[in-house]
Amino acid sequence: MNTENTLKGSEETVRRLAREGDLPDKELAALIETDEYDELLFRLADERRREIYGTDVYIRGLIEFSNYCRNNCYYCGIRLDNSLVDRYRLTREEILECCREGYALGYRTFVLQSGEDGYYTDARICEIVREIREGYPDCAITLSIGEKSRESYEAFFEAGANRYLLRHETADPEHYGRLHPSVMSGENRKRCLFDLKEIGYQVGAGFMVGTPYQTTGNLVSDFRFMQELGPDMIGIGPYLTHEHTPFRDYPNGSFKLTLRLLAITRLMFPYALIPATTALGTIDPTGREKGLKAGCNVVMPNLSPVRFRKLYELYDNKICTGEEAAQCVGCLEMRVKNAGYRIVTDIGNAKRPPRDREGER
Repeated sequence: MNTENTLKGSEETVRRLAREGDLPDKELAALIETDEYDELLFRLADERRREIYGTDVYIRGLIEFSNYCRNNCYYCGIRLDNSLVDRYRLTREEILECCREGYALGYRTFVLQSGEDGYYTDARICEIVREIREGYPDCAITLSIGEKSRESYEAFFEAGANRYLLRHETADPEHYGRLHPSVMSGENRKRCLFDLKEIGYQVGAGFMVGTPYQTTGNLVSDFRFMQELGPDMIGIGPYLTHEHTPFRDYPNGSFKLTLRLLAITRLMFPYALIPATTALGTIDPTGREKGLKAGCNVVMPNLSPVRFRKLYELYDNKICTGEEAAQCVGCLEMRVKNAGYRIVTDIGNAKRPPRDREGER
């Protein structure tokens, strides 16, 4: 009888999360730690995304234009001290060619991602962004190039970038310190995110699931930080090891827990854009499809030249490194359709609750 009452109580907790979009810390932690209500979570998360976004899945063209990085994050395959990386940089012309090919394939959002590479000065980034903006005025331009000064972010925005992805990785300062060298600061990363939001970017934050030393309390802190930030996009994926990092002997993050957290994210941030990441597809053959069924509504096929894709290796065994761009999008369209959704090619802005829209008027 007690078990039955507990079950009913926990099911009601999940339904309350769906109704209210939040739970107290203790109940949120308990939900994170059990897989008993995953199916209900996934169903309610999928229902919520369908209420707001229907079956639309937005497609983003990912251009990984440099694997040089000044940082030494302990989990990352392109960290500065990994001398075994075959480094590369795309030229301005190569980046623009990726955009040309992507536009012809139907992409209307380009995501320019790199390590924190000092070669790409503010002037170079602004030049590239300006050319993309002039050539494709109907497209969204997303940058994912790390921590910069507010002045740099303002320059990129004025040049035509309108979205920025910067995972906060972990909101807990102690945990952040165990994943990064002491020269890096979690507080600076948060400062960057708030600067970006104040400037006017659509901002993406997020975290990895199952990083070394991560606790349930850390995950609760991540949700609280995102509630404070109010991101437009939220990227959550499993931590995956790389053999040439200090964390090489730690296990990968849990796929099941990642799906659970994605579903919780959809219920807590119903209007957010949430990608079904490549990491999900790497850890499970149908991971991206399962991510869509747990509330995700974005996929990000790779537009980078095939000869460079294997070199942007943040973790081991990354998928889709040998496919041409057309193959990549064709494969994903089929997978998305088979999962019960449909890829759309508009820029796919994050939606807002009705009360926010009224406030803006």
